[in-house]
Amino acid sequence: MDVLIHLFVGLHIIGIASLLGGFLTQMKAMGQGTARFVPAMLHGALTMLVTGVILVGLNQADDQTVDNIKIGVKLALLIVILGLVYVKRDEERVDKGTFGLVGLLTTANVFIAVLWT
Repeated sequence: MDVLIHLFVGLHIIGIASLLGGFLTQMKAMGQGTARFVPAMLHGALTMLVTGVILVGLNQADDQTVDNIKIGVKLALLIVILGLVYVKRDEERVDKGTFGLVGLLTTANVFIAVLWT
């Protein structure tokens, strides 16, 4: 079971890397007002959602404690991120505020995962 959990943790990290990497590659464009949500951001957010749900299930099946409040906060942030990226994915330009919000929420999600114990 540990190998399976570690496998999905790795996939979850790949998802966050895709989402945050897509954001970081568009930072210069954000400054110019031409940033857009690239497909990697949507795919990363979806990967995070699927692997996160699987991780919660695997940890509960393995009788490990799961902080449901922490998971709920992370899920809420991810749903907002996913909603914004999905709705605006086909737009050529996304305003700075919306684009920055996705980056801020993504970063907050990472710090919640790491620091909330």
